[in-house]
Amino acid sequence: MPSLKDVKLKITGVKKTAQITKAMNMVSSARLRGAQMKMEAFRPYAGKFNEALSTISGNMKSGEFALMQAREVKTVEIICVTSDRGLCGSFNANIIKKTEKMINKLEAEGKKVTLVCVGKKGNRYFRKSGKVREKYIDIMGNFQMFNARAIAQEVAANFISGGSDEVHIIYGSFISVGRQVPTALHFLPVKAVETSKEEGEVNTEKQAGDYIYEPSPEEIMDVLLPLYTNVMVYNAMLEVGASEHAARMTAMDNATKACKDIISNLTMVYNKARQSAITGELMDIVGGAEALKG
Repeated sequence: MPSLKDVKLKITGVKKTAQITKAMNMVSSARLRGAQMKMEAFRPYAGKFNEALSTISGNMKSGEFALMQAREVKTVEIICVTSDRGLCGSFNANIIKKTEKMINKLEAEGKKVTLVCVGKKGNRYFRKSGKVREKYIDIMGNFQMFNARAIAQEVAANFISGGSDEVHIIYGSFISVGRQVPTALHFLPVKAVETSKEEGEVNTEKQAGDYIYEPSPEEIMDVLLPLYTNVMVYNAMLEVGASEHAARMTAMDNATKACKDIISNLTMVYNKARQSAITGELMDIVGGAEALKG
């Protein structure tokens, strides 16, 4: 049985750990509010932007614009968006696992895969694989639209130059505080919405009316397509930012509960050791008294 001093030191250490995890939980909770508000405020904009782009691109041909140019897929690029910091449970591990599955699937099809890692965790995991073409680290703690624009422009430029034939983006989608789901989306080339040959209508759930565009749809698409890539990357970064704080809050809450359980178990061990020591001392006293009587 461990000594009383050892058990007491362990209890003190676990109590300090519980204080740290509780503080981290409170910090993550406060940061989550701001990140969640930004994400929820941007979601309607991203949705309407995609809806507008889908409506305009309905009658466009895939080869009309550089970012819509479909070609034979030999090289696929994956934008993997993770956090810069850890201690958020399996959040980053799930994103990395989904990325690995996609890589294995694409390589099994005979395609070359390159990676653009946004966030330290993804870059740290994949840097030894030799597939990381570009990395963006130390920006997930306080990113702005210009960070997303720089990433989107670099990836788009590589696609236009022929460095990649197809691009996907993988990130952690925020569902709720207790649930964050790794999500993979097609990024480039931008796909035009298919149009029904018989009716000439855009094949969407909500049929859009006929509009007269000023300036022409082609001029609008020239502006919207680069903005579309910026919006997609920024939306993914916002989702990961909120998901990271939610996952860390949950992980730290679980860690605090685990510390309390450990303290409870160690307290029982301490009480048993203390009782055993007291019993031993009483036995010595009684034995000494009996010896004196004899």
